[in-house]
Amino acid sequence: MPARLISIFAPLAVGILFLLLWQGVCYFWHIPPYLMPAPSDIARSLFSNIDTLCHALYSTLTVTLAALCVSVVLGVLVAFVLVQHPLIERSLMPYVVLMQVTPVVALAPLIIILVKTTLLALVICATLIAIFPIISNTLQGFKSVDPGLEAFFRMHKASRLKTLLRLQIPSALPMFMAGLQISSGLALVGAVVAEFVAGTGGNSAGLAYEILQAGFQMDIPRMFAALFMITLTGLALYMATSSIRKLVLHNRVQHYGVSSVKQDDD
Repeated sequence: MPARLISIFAPLAVGILFLLLWQGVCYFWHIPPYLMPAPSDIARSLFSNIDTLCHALYSTLTVTLAALCVSVVLGVLVAFVLVQHPLIERSLMPYVVLMQVTPVVALAPLIIILVKTTLLALVICATLIAIFPIISNTLQGFKSVDPGLEAFFRMHKASRLKTLLRLQIPSALPMFMAGLQISSGLALVGAVVAEFVAGTGGNSAGLAYEILQAGFQMDIPRMFAALFMITLTGLALYMATSSIRKLVLHNRVQHYGVSSVKQDDD
């Protein structure tokens, strides 16, 4: 069997085996659904509440994607500022780390109080969680430029903009894409955490609110159905960013900047 098919069917087989074992334990030990629902109970609840859960998924996904986009833009800008001079990095990097290690759960109530728009408050909370991998990975990518290539660009009197576009950005791209993969999952986590703290309902109700409501109503199968949708969304985001990473890096040439400078000189 080709390696590609094995990589697809091996985890799928493990997942099916796990679900069958879970179903068997719940069936033979007669575990009630309000304690531990069987996969069949979760599937029935998922299909019976599919409209509500899909609407909640749309709200959560909106916050997640908005936070991811903001994290990418701000994270790259911050990394670019930090890499300009070692003094700037030493002065500002501790505050970037401080922002990362401060629990967002502690800051979320204050953000939600200060920011009147609920959606904006949720995006800010999710961004605080998702932005650090973008900053740290992009910064390391900028700093990983080959010194020989950097000297080559200086020798050919390449402008600062040309050095940035044709040397620093191509060198930082692999690290940036790795950070993007990490941040995609963290943005979803941040969105769910922010929804838990905000407890928003109505049209802005996300999957976290559905989990809270199901818990209050002791509807445990519905709670697991919402949790399953969060897990599936996280997996989809990771696979999407992984595909984007492969697509972006597939035709990346390591010495693209060198050939560009040579072409300009000729």
